[in-house]
Amino acid sequence: MTTATTPTPGHGPLTGVRVVELAGIGPGPFAAMLLADLGADVVRVDRPGGNGLAINTEYDITNRNKRSVIIDLKSPDGAARVLDLAARADILIEGNRPGVAERLGVGPEACHARNPGLVYGRMTGWGQEGPLAQRAGHDIAYIALTGTLGMIGSPDEPPAVPANLVGDYAGGSLYLVVGVLAALHHARATGTGQVVDAAIVDGTSHLAAMIHGMLAAGGWQDRRGANLLDGGCPYYGTYETADGKYMAVGALEPQFYDEFLELLGITEFASARKDWTRWGELREAVAARFKSRTRDEWTAVFEGTDACVAPVLSLREAPHHPHLAARGTFTDHGGITQPAPAPRFSATPTTVRTGPAQPGAHTADVAHDWEVPDLLKGAGSGGPASKGADPGGPASKGPDPDGPATKDLA
Repeated sequence: MTTATTPTPGHGPLTGVRVVELAGIGPGPFAAMLLADLGADVVRVDRPGGNGLAINTEYDITNRNKRSVIIDLKSPDGAARVLDLAARADILIEGNRPGVAERLGVGPEACHARNPGLVYGRMTGWGQEGPLAQRAGHDIAYIALTGTLGMIGSPDEPPAVPANLVGDYAGGSLYLVVGVLAALHHARATGTGQVVDAAIVDGTSHLAAMIHGMLAAGGWQDRRGANLLDGGCPYYGTYETADGKYMAVGALEPQFYDEFLELLGITEFASARKDWTRWGELREAVAARFKSRTRDEWTAVFEGTDACVAPVLSLREAPHHPHLAARGTFTDHGGITQPAPAPRFSATPTTVRTGPAQPGAHTADVAHDWEVPDLLKGAGSGGPASKGADPGGPASKGPDPDGPATKDLA
């Protein structure tokens, strides 16, 4: 396992950690971006012809702070060149269906033969084993099976789709990152690497731990819109304003609830907080009040208070909010407004060092810095745009059995 310092500028607590990312779509690249944001030297192994992402690669910010090489794993020497990288890495991330990496010659056994201390991170939707392990899927299917999707939305409407944030990135990427960093800690203490099986169904289920406890205790009803935190409570939810926009209310505690009612002008409902029989009446009163003014007017009313009310902003509006602007929660790099690295560190601050890595753009640099001259054999170069018909998400159907688990690509 290497202890060399990354040749890119040292930013973040993972400076000196080397990561190989076998290119995929969805949670794997996002996990690798997070490691790169934290300072790791992430080398993404792109495939000839691109990954099928339906946006220009110049805008794929999940590839920021990385470097890219192109290797055809189905070529005679493709596996050998990936193994050369794995031999010098601390962490490898792959998102193929179970068994595919092994068939391509870059599975855990082959990698650990070259580098016993390697942490081998595997990102899939269903996991490495189980009846569904070989089945294609997407974020929405994974969170559906775990019960998570069924908790979200109004009771009289179909479950609301939370983009691909809950499954791909929360239950997938973040758990993979926690897993590989924990395994890296163990590897550095013992010299022994291991395989991290990060399945979106596992991580998403784990996210609902508190709610499962509440369910067992009788404090959570197993249906939508009937609980304190799922929109069933009239003082924890969203309300439309006069201009068709929305305000979010989270006035759970008594002191916050009282302030909320006072500023909204409906103090006659002070005793309705814990009286479920009055919640319908309370909801109607709150909705009517919010409908009487615009979002900006209500924002001004609740500004600087502890009523726990906030405007619901769009993606383009969010970076301009005074609080987020003051904190630098968003940053501009290469003409793209994007979330800044998170979390923050007092001694090893992080930053967006480079824009999205273009396929194959760093082959010579990586060959030199990682001391893998064979990487230059047959090296290709990627174009600025890699387009496909499907914007991706975890595991879709496709004709290639060796495609990533987070989306099979031909």
